[in-house]
Amino acid sequence: MKKTLINNEIHVISNGKMPLTKFVEKATLIDSYVDYFHLREKATSAKDLSHCIDHMLQAGIQLDKIIVNDRVDVALTKQVKRVQLNYQSIDTADVKRTFPTLHVGKSVHSLREAMKEEENGADSIMFGHIFDSPSKRALLPRGLTSLQEITKEMTIPVIAIGGIRPDNVKKVFYMGAKGVAIMSGIWESDDPLSAVKDFSRRVPHASTH
Repeated sequence: MKKTLINNEIHVISNGKMPLTKFVEKATLIDSYVDYFHLREKATSAKDLSHCIDHMLQAGIQLDKIIVNDRVDVALTKQVKRVQLNYQSIDTADVKRTFPTLHVGKSVHSLREAMKEEENGADSIMFGHIFDSPSKRALLPRGLTSLQEITKEMTIPVIAIGGIRPDNVKKVFYMGAKGVAIMSGIWESDDPLSAVKDFSRRVPHASTH
C-alpha cells in the first residue's frame, strides 16, 4: 500500500555527493514515503539538473513532488512548481513579483530573517539547523526553542532541517513545524527505504492509503 502523509511533510534533500543517476534510482525506491524531493546540487550544471528532472519523471516521480534549489531558471524551464532559495539566490520578492504562481521557499537562520522573507512573499521557510548535524559540525544547533519561536510568529509553513532523526522527529512537529527536511538520515543509511519508513512511522498524523 502507498504511504501518504496528512498535514505533515517529509522533504528529502539530495546531498550533491552521489551521481544523479544513483540519486534518481534511490529516490524512486523511497518515493511512496516522501512528500517532496529537493534537488540541491550546487556543483551541477543547469543541463545536468534538467536531465535529472527528466529522469525522475521517467521513473514515475510526480512533477509536483520536485523542488529545485536556487535554480529558478531550471525550475521554470522544466515546469517545476516549487523552488527553494538560499542566501545566495535571487531575492524572494523579485521571484514572486515576476513569477507569482511559483511556490517559493526560503532558507533562513533566525526569526528576523523568517519574518522578513514572509513579508517578501515567501510561501514557506526552511529553518535550521535544529540539532547537531554531521554537515554543520562547526556551528551550534539552533534548537527546538528557536524553532517554536518562529512557528508561533509565521503564518506560512515552516520546514525544519538539521540533525533530524527518527528518535527526535516528533519533537520538531510538536514545536509547530509543518515538515522536516532530511538528507544524511536517508542517504547515509545502508538501507534508505528502511530509514524513510522509520521516519514515516514516527511523523504525527501519518496514515496509510
